[in-house]
Amino acid sequence: QVQPVESGGGLVQPGGSLTLSCAISGNDGRILAVDWYRQAPGKQRELVAVITPSNKTNYADSVKGRFTVFRTDVPDTVFLEMNNLKPEDTADYFCHIIHSNLWGRGTQVTVSS
Repeated sequence: QVQPVESGGGLVQPGGSLTLSCAISGNDGRILAVDWYRQAPGKQRELVAVITPSNKTNYADSVKGRFTVFRTDVPDTVFLEMNNLKPEDTADYFCHIIHSNLWGRGTQVTVSS
């Protein structure tokens, strides 16, 4: 079964950078469409970025120009590079396999001085 596992979260100061990883296993070499969501305390989960099997990408307006989603095929890993982080980026970030609607457990990002 396909399984996404996130890593790379942590504490960073405003203006700093982090790169999250979503390692995908069990996909038998298939390149899958993947998106990143985030959920801040007390708020609904929101879509952050999407990457298709052909590497087309799309971003939420709140992160355009600051976040970049990209992938490696071997191993199959989807990354979310986050630059110029703001306190409002603080959230749990989740990797989601669109086709099979599978979610990782999330990784926490805290942006604070």
